Amino acid sequence: MVAATIFLTSYGQLVLKWQANVPHAPLPGWLGRLPVVVQMLARPWVLSAFVAAFGASLCWMMALSRLELSRAYPFMALNFLLVTLIAIPLFGESLSPAKIGGLILIVAGLIVISQGAP
Repeated sequence: MVAATIFLTSYGQLVLKWQANVPHAPLPGWLGRLPVVVQMLARPWVLSAFVAAFGASLCWMMALSRLELSRAYPFMALNFLLVTLIAIPLFGESLSPAKIGGLILIVAGLIVISQGAP
């Protein structure tokens, strides 16, 4: 359930970034006068990101019913790793030495925390 939470959360973030950068024609009539962020809510991909967020919440609740929060929560940091690494090829984002160092620290932290868990 933790892995499903991480996957669904990462999916949602990547889709929202993609859709925020894709130009779309304004909605017809008075709907076209709504702020762009509100108009985005009519896009199927954006709606799928919200469904994924809801699904992630359900998975998280199931995970927490079986695991201690202190054991499960550190793995949510994997979202940073996945989103960063996937955003490089998808969106042409850079991978600086500082980002690499941060990602290494996240992985090292997860290793250390998982060793201390009973």
